Parts: sequence; structure tokens; C-alpha cells
Amino acid sequence: MEKQTVTIYDVAREAGVSMATVSRVVNGNTNVRAETKEKVEAVIERLDYRPNAVARGLASRKSTTIGIIVPDVTNVYFSELARGIDDVAQMYNYQIILTNSDEKNNSNVFESLLGKQVEGILYMGNIIDDNLRDKIKKNNVPVVLSGSVDVEKQLPSVNIDYVSAMYEVTKHLIEHGHQKIAFVSGPLDETINTEFKFKGYQKALVEAGLDYTDDLLVSGDYNYQSGYQLGAMVHDSGATAAVVVDDEMAAGVLNYMTDQDVVTPDDFEIVTLNNSHITLLTRPQLSSVTQPIYDIGAVSMRMLTKLMNGEELDTHDMILPHGYAGRGTTK
Repeated sequence: MEKQTVTIYDVAREAGVSMATVSRVVNGNTNVRAETKEKVEAVIERLDYRPNAVARGLASRKSTTIGIIVPDVTNVYFSELARGIDDVAQMYNYQIILTNSDEKNNSNVFESLLGKQVEGILYMGNIIDDNLRDKIKKNNVPVVLSGSVDVEKQLPSVNIDYVSAMYEVTKHLIEHGHQKIAFVSGPLDETINTEFKFKGYQKALVEAGLDYTDDLLVSGDYNYQSGYQLGAMVHDSGATAAVVVDDEMAAGVLNYMTDQDVVTPDDFEIVTLNNSHITLLTRPQLSSVTQPIYDIGAVSMRMLTKLMNGEELDTHDMILPHGYAGRGTTK
């Protein structure tokens, strides 16, 4: 026989108190006598009562849920961001609705989350087109970018300084004597790649008096298979080093070079950008910019809680510190 759902009414009846009293105990209200609180909590435990988040939201006119829009839930970078988000969401008693957009239906996914009455949205996508921007403006739902950037600076965000990070690692490779360095990127219609990461790469080359040709700029999707295919283009370009914007892509480039008997780092050096756990799984291990991925997620969630509570943000665009981990793919 199917187990019946225990309701707040059942708890109130068993404890001999009002439903309002049970609600106060569940929501941590201090205006309840200690002995009454203990009695209610004992009944909650005995009946295995679980408060209904939707019902609580209706009662408070808040949904107690937030939506997360992820371009690709299988990408390690985004899953590590989501961990930080989830931990802070639990701390503030928010439920999460995780959605996958494939970077193609961001507007539709946004609309779908609004239909679920979310109280706020964390956006990890790298494309903010006019359609999505209009929907954000028309709906009174706070949105924070997590690991993504808004070139128009209308939406609050949490990131590292991508221009500086890419500049520093490109300069590092130049100091190793490389004059042909490939830039391996995700889609070039994403401003995070063209307006930030590429600009850091370009700045280092210009500063060193080096030029780049179109064959050194290769782009694809944020996954291993794409990286492996791009490895062939990098190899054919005559580049002796590469900076790569994604760890899965970097693993693909590395394995292509290995399959062509190119020895890394003696014949070819690689630096990647995200420092996810994938950098430790390859052989040799990938040198990488280090960034606090978990913290980016956690801080963006905390910013969203402030906006949902009508608080002012101390900083609209939060930049967290980055570093560098030299491993086996650089000398």
C-alpha cells in the first residue's frame, strides 16, 4: 500500500498545537516556547514529516526556488560551479531547478523557469542576445551571471579577470621562446572569448612584437572530441604552443599531439584556463590558470540571495583572484 504523505495538519494534531505553531517551528521562528518546540520537533521526527517547499512558497508568496541555466551539464567546469551554488542555496533554504540550454535556447529556457515561479536565476551561458536581454528587462526576476560576462555591464556577475589571465599565460609561453602560439577557443560568437580571452592573448603578442595569423586562431565546441579535431589544425599551423580556453578541449589537443608523436612539453607546450579536475587526469598533467570555480558559484548565489531580498550589492561585477599552476605540459 502506498505510504500517505504526512501533512502539517497531522503534525499539529499529534502535537496538540496549532498549524501556525508547527509552521513557526519549521521556519525557525524563535517566538515559540522551548517545551512546545521540543514537542513539535519530536512529532516531526516520529512522523518523518517533510515540509512542502511549494506550499511554503505559496504561503509566503515566495517560491523558495531559484533557476540555473547551464550551457552543458556534462561539462566539468559548470558542474563544479553548480556545487558552490548548491551549497549556498541549501544554507539559505532555496531549492534549485537546473536546466540545460545547449547555448541555443537560452530565451526559451529562461521563459520556462519563469513559468515555474522561480524567485531568481543564475545564468552560466556565454550568449546574451537581444531577445534574452529583453525578457530579463521585462520580468522582475533578479539574474546574476556565474562565470559569464555581460559586455554591456547591465547584469551583475562573478568571474576572474579573463583578459589578465590569458595575457599572463600567453606571455609565459612567449618567455619560453615560442613565436607561434595557437589560441584554441570555444565559439567566436561568444563575447567572453572574443572580447576577453582573445584580447588577453592578443595583448601579450603585440607587447612582444609578435603577429598572429588566422590559422593560429581555431575554435570549436567545449568538449574533448572538438579539442582533438582542433589539435589537427593546430598541428598543421606550425604552432609550437597553445593556450586553450577549456580543459576538455585542452585534453583533446594534448592527445592529438601525442598520437602524432609530438612530445609535450619538449616539442609542444599547452596551457589551459579552468583548472578543473580534468587537468590532473591527463598525462602529462595540464598546466593551467587557477581559478576558484567553487567560489565563483558560491559568491554568485550569495549575490542572488541579496537581490531576492531587495538588498543593494556591494559590488556589481565581482572579480575573484586567479593564479597559475605549472604542470607537465609546460617546461
